[in-house]
Amino acid sequence: MVDFDNLNYLSGFGNEFATSDPRVPDALPEGQNNPQQCPHGLYSEQLSGTAFTAPRHSNKRSWLYRIRPSVIHHPFEKFEQNAWTNDFGKFSPNPNQWRWNPHPIPDKGTDFVEGLYTLCGGGDVISRSGLAIHMYACNKNMDHRAFYNADGDFLIVPQEGELEVTTEFGRILVGIQEICVIPQGIRFSIDIRGPSRGYILEVYGVHFQLPDLGPIGANGLANPRDFETPVAWFEERDEPFEIISKYQGVFFKAKQNHSPFDVVGWHGNYAPYKYDLRKFMVINAVAFDHADPSIFTVLTAQSTRPGVAIADFVIFPPRWGVAENTFRPPYYHRNCMSEFMGLIVGNYEAKEGGFKPGGASLHSMMTPHGPDFACFEANTKGELKPQKVAHGTMSFMFESSLSMVITDWALKENVDWNYHKDWQPLKKHFVMPK
Repeated sequence: MVDFDNLNYLSGFGNEFATSDPRVPDALPEGQNNPQQCPHGLYSEQLSGTAFTAPRHSNKRSWLYRIRPSVIHHPFEKFEQNAWTNDFGKFSPNPNQWRWNPHPIPDKGTDFVEGLYTLCGGGDVISRSGLAIHMYACNKNMDHRAFYNADGDFLIVPQEGELEVTTEFGRILVGIQEICVIPQGIRFSIDIRGPSRGYILEVYGVHFQLPDLGPIGANGLANPRDFETPVAWFEERDEPFEIISKYQGVFFKAKQNHSPFDVVGWHGNYAPYKYDLRKFMVINAVAFDHADPSIFTVLTAQSTRPGVAIADFVIFPPRWGVAENTFRPPYYHRNCMSEFMGLIVGNYEAKEGGFKPGGASLHSMMTPHGPDFACFEANTKGELKPQKVAHGTMSFMFESSLSMVITDWALKENVDWNYHKDWQPLKKHFVMPK
């Protein structure tokens, strides 16, 4: 049996880690990265997540010590994945508010790779500046199959069904209300504990990092010590494996005669990791007015413009609302950012009716949005007293400075065509003063 909870605490992005499988003592070379002969007849292989000359504080790389180098595979061929895209230039723009119902679990056997589909995105995967938002729904394991994304990082948010993620660095169990980040190029396979469904934020050209804290100080939001990386684990399986690569937004497959998960030990600062959203230290307004959602940022992928993100991953966890003389839910809003909302569990406080766990909504750049009629009426007339907000709930937002393009598939499947009706009952309350 494999202990999926056997993890290292990351304790800070950029820190160096060294770990090997305890079954093979002294697997890591001492004093150098690439000796003439590695211990136990292993091969050394470096995995670089940034340019060699990136500044030290942002330089990402790890050394892997494996039974066979990953170069041993047959040539790649096309792999059909029709519901996926990173080419958003071929779709027509649409500025409407959109909401989707949860995507159903497939009837036939479908693994994680086969169950991927794209809702929206922006930027360009070839010039490596942009993002895409995908979802997945699957009901079987990735048997003798591994996947890697040559284009960017995956931030995976399971909404139903725990994920057993096997990577080249070890194994991670990702539960509901946890997230997992698989950086660019790392091979992984996903087994499921029951049918699974969830969300994926993909960024290319940048990596996720913790946001700066500024006046918040040292200890707010997501604490570095709560991020976990896998302890080394390997398997020595001389059996056929299929390697799926996503390259320039297109899927390819290659065959090899051994498991890619044969890394006996590794060290470095470029590795998959997970985080439990329930450990987030919430910052909130305690006097008046509704604070901006940026105070709920877990991870960010920054653009070249200071303070402007390619993507922010923001959550809305349970918290206390105490602001006085204030309309406490999110205010009506038009934004120079694009906002994609998802719901993991519970009810989102601004739209408790039509927004369901596993569903999603998109409010595009400068498209107005805000609380529905029922939420507005209740929160303008109700008694203001300290109350627990979002109790038993976890919702999130993928926010981006890029203008989102919606795929043709997403304009047809699972659409809540009545979403715009949430705001139609809003009444005119204006009274001209005498």
